[in-house]
Amino acid sequence: MSNTSDTPKTRNTRNSPEENTTSDGAQGTTETAESRPGPMQVLRHARTQLAELTGMTPESVSSFEQTDDGWTLEVEVLELERVPDTMSLMASYLVELDPHGELTGYRRVRRYERGRADAHRSGGR
Repeated sequence: MSNTSDTPKTRNTRNSPEENTTSDGAQGTTETAESRPGPMQVLRHARTQLAELTGMTPESVSSFEQTDDGWTLEVEVLELERVPDTMSLMASYLVELDPHGELTGYRRVRRYERGRADAHRSGGR
């Protein structure tokens, strides 16, 4: 015989963001998964936003970090296509995003030929 009554043990107790309250009845301030995008969403959206703003094609993301203010990425962009391809000019852009993945700023931090390896770069900026 199964227990089919709606007891607190069997009732769905998951609260929606609007129903997230504390024991004293105050509204909770916890962010839900729906309100903050995941890393892959942030990466895709950042690449799209940078392409729209610069008119250049992002090729890869070489660094990605969550910060107190949102996200910071370094995106490799094709700036000038040349033949042969190893002579094309590439650039690294430092891209800053808010916690929701919206672009708040970007700047070019270096420019190089695709076929050239960097001399030893320090990790600091």
